[in-house]
Amino acid sequence: MQSLQISSTVPAKNASIFQAKRASFKRQPSRLNPTAVNASINTAATSTQTLKLTTSSSNEVTRLHLSNLEKILQKQQPLTQPSQLDLQQPVHKKGSTENKGMVLEGLKRFWPEMKAAEEMSPRHLNRLQRLLSISSAEYSPRNNLGSRWREYHGCKDWAGLLDPLDENLRREVVRYGEFVQAAYHSFHSNPAMSADEAPQPRYVALSDRSYKVTKSLYATSSVGLPKWVDDVAPDLGWMTQRSSWIGYVAVCDDRREIQRMGRRDIVIALRGTATCLEWAENFRAQLADMPHDKQSKVESGFLSLYNTRGAQVPSLSESVLEEVRRLMELYKGETLSITVTGHSLGAALSLLVADDISTCAPSVPPVAVFSFGGPRVGNRGFANRVKANNVKVLRIVNNQDLITRVPGNFIGEDVANENIKKMLNVINNEESEWAYSHVGTELRVDTKMSPYLKPNADVACCHDLEAYLHLVDGFMASDCPFRANAKRSLVKLLNDQRSNVKKLYTSKANALTGLNLEREGLFPSSSCLPSPS
Repeated sequence: MQSLQISSTVPAKNASIFQAKRASFKRQPSRLNPTAVNASINTAATSTQTLKLTTSSSNEVTRLHLSNLEKILQKQQPLTQPSQLDLQQPVHKKGSTENKGMVLEGLKRFWPEMKAAEEMSPRHLNRLQRLLSISSAEYSPRNNLGSRWREYHGCKDWAGLLDPLDENLRREVVRYGEFVQAAYHSFHSNPAMSADEAPQPRYVALSDRSYKVTKSLYATSSVGLPKWVDDVAPDLGWMTQRSSWIGYVAVCDDRREIQRMGRRDIVIALRGTATCLEWAENFRAQLADMPHDKQSKVESGFLSLYNTRGAQVPSLSESVLEEVRRLMELYKGETLSITVTGHSLGAALSLLVADDISTCAPSVPPVAVFSFGGPRVGNRGFANRVKANNVKVLRIVNNQDLITRVPGNFIGEDVANENIKKMLNVINNEESEWAYSHVGTELRVDTKMSPYLKPNADVACCHDLEAYLHLVDGFMASDCPFRANAKRSLVKLLNDQRSNVKKLYTSKANALTGLNLEREGLFPSSSCLPSPS
């Protein structure tokens, strides 16, 4: 009846809301009414029972949370006895103090595992999982170089750009290193070459699609293996061939990229040592005179690979000069630059190529060399010659890379003691056959700065091109740690140098990808692990 009376005073559309709210109203008893007081006492007793039930429910929830936490952390360090935290024991209702003590004691015992697993928390795991997907591939910014392109190309010897490392220069260095990687990939996809037929044009998969390959380059050794080698090991195949594909010439063919860089860029990329005869040339470390310049001397093995013609291919020198002249004529009137880049043996040959190009025509565009892990090439006379021809050289050197300290004396320009330097200068006189000298400006990185590589990484890792690009991508300054927002993928580094990657990180990668690197040896090609996060 009351409901009907109330509804009559409330609009029909609000009647149901009012009824719902009315059901939650509580009547407050009068303190002067004994019956009401007794009812209040009964209500209090009921509330006490409800509180106990609530406490019991809260304890059950706490116990469930701890149980779930134990299941998660058992993957890190399983407990020897599941009952260590008395999680399976009934909870005694002796007040909230005992319950809190139990929870705190459990958290204290779990704390070491929680601290060790901090980086594996759901927030971090979600981020790493996202970085492991192909859609997460990121690169350092490729800003508009505009009018500063000559500075980044070395017109001022990269003064003020190396320490700390300018972000635009970092990206350019890594980009040129990827051209060399493309040369490695193309060679190893088909290393053999016929000695009776002229080679066919070779496909090169460039990571930078704004460039197109215009010419394949070949290097030929002037030495051969003894005939008995073929009898003893007839299956060596391409390892013993005298002429091999060693690199390519490419030119930027994309208008937007030309506008970004401020010029049309011609790239010459050269791979490192691969065949037995190339190794043999590397060990011919005596200095030989440069043609038409008795003051400049270079390693005889490098000079041989540069100038020797093959049975079906021209020499590296002839191929490069012919193609550069053709491209200069084709793009006459445009702003051009010539960039020579190489790794290891390719870095050494890059200096010979750049020096030759600088004098191949009356008006040659700016020539720069970006070399990775390059050995010494010639004497001080050759270094002075390269500088006089206005060739700009940026040598990227890993502090732990032994190849950068040979040939010649094992200790050299990086010696700090002045007395030792003077003694070496006496030994390295111009007449000595071991008087080698480095050329150009140096960007020095260090394997020990990487949070992922082992500090005692082996010689092969310290000379590896992907390790170089990883270190450059993380380098900020000589007195700064590895940059936290480096973008370069770690997939190739893990594939090639997994024995030199810290175990903690390979374990994380295994957990996130479901792979065992020690057993499988490979990451899926679609994975991308930008470093570091």
